Amino acid sequence: MEQYVMWLLIAVGALIAFYLLVFVILGLRVIASDEVAVIEKWWSFRGSLRDSIIALNGEAGYAPLLLRGGIHFKSALMFKIHKYPLITIPQGQIAYIFARDGKPLAPVQTLGRVIPEANNFQDVTGFLKNGGQRGLQRGILREGTYAINLAQFIVITPGEIKAIFNSSKSERVELVSMQRTLLERNAFVPVIIMGNGSEASDNMGIVTVHDGSSLPEGEIIAPCVGEAHASFQDPEKFLELNGKRGKQMQVLTDGTYYINRLFATVEFRPKTVVPIGFVGVVVSFFGKEGIDTTGADYRHGELVGAGCKGVLERPLMPGKYAFNTDAGKVVLVPTINIILKWNKEETGSHKYDENLTEVDIITKDAFEPSLPLSVVMHIDYKEAPWVIQRFGDISMLVNQSLDPLVSAYFKDIAQTKTLIQLIQERSEIRERAVGEMREKFAKYNLQLEEVLIGTPKSPVADIQIENILTQLRERQIAEEKKVTYQKQQSAAESEKSLREAEAVAAQQGLLTKSKIQIEVERNSGAALASKAEQEANQIVALAKANASRISLEGEAEASKESNIGLAKARAIDAQVKAYGGAEFRIIQEVTDKLSDAIKSAKVDIVPKTVVNMGGNDKDGVGNSSTILDTLLKFITLDKLGVRMNEKPEMALELVAPTIEESVPTQAEVK
Repeated sequence: MEQYVMWLLIAVGALIAFYLLVFVILGLRVIASDEVAVIEKWWSFRGSLRDSIIALNGEAGYAPLLLRGGIHFKSALMFKIHKYPLITIPQGQIAYIFARDGKPLAPVQTLGRVIPEANNFQDVTGFLKNGGQRGLQRGILREGTYAINLAQFIVITPGEIKAIFNSSKSERVELVSMQRTLLERNAFVPVIIMGNGSEASDNMGIVTVHDGSSLPEGEIIAPCVGEAHASFQDPEKFLELNGKRGKQMQVLTDGTYYINRLFATVEFRPKTVVPIGFVGVVVSFFGKEGIDTTGADYRHGELVGAGCKGVLERPLMPGKYAFNTDAGKVVLVPTINIILKWNKEETGSHKYDENLTEVDIITKDAFEPSLPLSVVMHIDYKEAPWVIQRFGDISMLVNQSLDPLVSAYFKDIAQTKTLIQLIQERSEIRERAVGEMREKFAKYNLQLEEVLIGTPKSPVADIQIENILTQLRERQIAEEKKVTYQKQQSAAESEKSLREAEAVAAQQGLLTKSKIQIEVERNSGAALASKAEQEANQIVALAKANASRISLEGEAEASKESNIGLAKARAIDAQVKAYGGAEFRIIQEVTDKLSDAIKSAKVDIVPKTVVNMGGNDKDGVGNSSTILDTLLKFITLDKLGVRMNEKPEMALELVAPTIEESVPTQAEVK
């Protein structure tokens, strides 16, 4: 038993001796392939470090080089080995670095500059010998696996702080506070600005740089230095390009950006959208002093070109813009028609007229109604910068200029019109207002399109205006009734015509037959008329022929009678001359008529027995009547006081016919 215990003690001692020899004296260290180890030197013949942590020259302290995977011999009598896994940064994450050793930061620096020779902080010697600075670093670790000396570099990740803590507790507390700050800034993930599908994002990133030289006095925005710094992902390049700390003019648009959030913070803001029907007038807070483009006659401000400070002469057209709202502002100006309503009960969606109320007027006949108005105006997109330069924005334009202008105009109009005229002559007033106010609006770089006038409203508890309106309504109702009655009369007449047409349609068959019969009768009558006309023409022709014959005969007979009469007239004229005057011819005519009368009366005025001195007449009768006639003529002449001895030629004339009649003609002789 004692021998067994002795052999056990010898084995244990051998093991202890072997351990001390291998692991303590010889310092056998086995490092896995996914591990590294920091060598800490306990003592050195070169002494210890004074103001640094990393022993670049073999001093006592942390060695710059790491032990990588494999078997290493580092005597525990001189070295302490700090072994830990390789630093792995997952995809989509960022890790921050805090350097314990290096040169101090310059007064204008907040972060240590990036040392390319440090190979992403894996080469401590390269970092320190090439000017690496202590403190938080501008460089970051992106996704991947790194062999980093945690004695020199503290790696801050979202979940832990990777470091070899041999110092006081205050360092750990400080690092924890820093980690919390980075979490609040969401600094362990890249900046992602992404739209929905193929559409661009509605957001943009406003960048504030926390490192570098300060802005010049009077400037509030750092100028853009180009894109060589890869959108703030390369801090050293940004500073080489003379980038300034502070709010940056350049913004971040859609994409993914691995930005050190200790170097630059990013604030997400919506992009500036200029909707259709508007333009955006840019008021720039950043830029150089520009040249005024308004001209010498404009006294309301200046308009400048792009890149200058002030109101830009060219507005933004409808669209979406990544406009840095810290470097300026965009005033939306509608280019569509704007309807401004002077009516407290109505407000447009644009809210420009939310402070407008009805215009209080006094009419010519001392009524005091309130007049609701609407004004339609338009702003030319080229004139929009002029309007903003002059008034600041559309609300100020409406409240400080258009409201008093329009109100004063209609107050003046109302004083020249009675209430009835104001109501009935609204169309004429509106046309006049459009013409006159258009010139006034043009002075403000506005285009007046239309003026609409509402119905005057009565003040509260005032019914006088309502009474007048009631009278006008009743008058109009009467007129409308008159028109209605006329329409009803017209409708009745139309109905009558319709009924007649229906009756005609009902008797259309009979009408058609009667029309056909009328046409037949008309044709028969026309035939008879034509025949009668022909017969009449024939009769007329015969009558004309007979008339022509009779006319010719009459003309011949008339010519005969005329000639006989002329002959008798000449004979009588000769007789008168022979009698010695017209009175003797008259005596003869009277005697002849008397003789004819006695003869016709067949009265015996002489004895029935008369000696016939002559022979018989042509009829075989004696010529006693002729003698009697002659006797009577003598008696008559005697009664008239005519003496035959004084007018022997008359006596001869009286006797001559008797003698002529008594003398037989040659025919009788034969």
